[in-house]
Amino acid sequence: MASHSGLLTVMERAARKAAPRLRRDFGEVEHLQVSRKGPADFVSIADKRAEQTLVEELQKARPDWGFLLEEGGEIAGDPAKPRWIIDPLDGTTNFLHGIPHFAISIGVEEPLANGKREVTSGIIYQPITDESYWAEKNRGAWRHDQRLRVSARRDLGDALIATGIPFFGHGDIAQWTRIFGAVAPSVAGIRRFGSAALDLAHVASGRYDGFWESGLQYWDVAAGILLVREAGGFVTDYRGGDQVVQRQEIIAGNDAIHSKLHKLVAGALR
Repeated sequence: MASHSGLLTVMERAARKAAPRLRRDFGEVEHLQVSRKGPADFVSIADKRAEQTLVEELQKARPDWGFLLEEGGEIAGDPAKPRWIIDPLDGTTNFLHGIPHFAISIGVEEPLANGKREVTSGIIYQPITDESYWAEKNRGAWRHDQRLRVSARRDLGDALIATGIPFFGHGDIAQWTRIFGAVAPSVAGIRRFGSAALDLAHVASGRYDGFWESGLQYWDVAAGILLVREAGGFVTDYRGGDQVVQRQEIIAGNDAIHSKLHKLVAGALR
């Protein structure tokens, strides 16, 4: 049985502190007051409350760490210390429509000696199913106390692939259509469930064999990227490089499926 580090314990405690209110608000979703932030991008009071709870809990444990938040933006901390990368409610549209598929995502990004930064701890918590996915660098990926491994499927014809679909005011529908046209005839199925964090958690657990999406923000994928890599998978941008955050594009999967999916995506974009 795997044991949490002290840091992971702090992260899970914060997620579980924010979760009950999310569940209550989800149960009353028809009565939520919602403000419109941008085209097809809705932010509920529940989202803001969850983020506030996470910040308060994490600041108690690490008062000198900074934050990168979906709603609150960047909160400066000691630049020599790690910072938190937080999406308090990944799958907001699902939440607002009463679809029980959303998650809290928390990543820890540490500064390196070369001036770069990397995510070394992450947790994705699904409040409805009570599934807690977590990973630490060089310690593997886990769902509760079960070790996770990416799928062992090698053939695209057997592979179930997840994606995100552009929608009103968000994303490049022409690009996505070209990629879909290349991928769909080659795979066993394609799914769009509406939470990139959970998509990556499901790639790490072998439920999905691969995943691609563009237009994602750092807080959407920070914890999920670590999960996939610690589960033995590969994560790159569409060009096969490591500019996932900068280019806001991602391909994930085991070595064989990732390689084949990358070829299809790259070919569609030529």
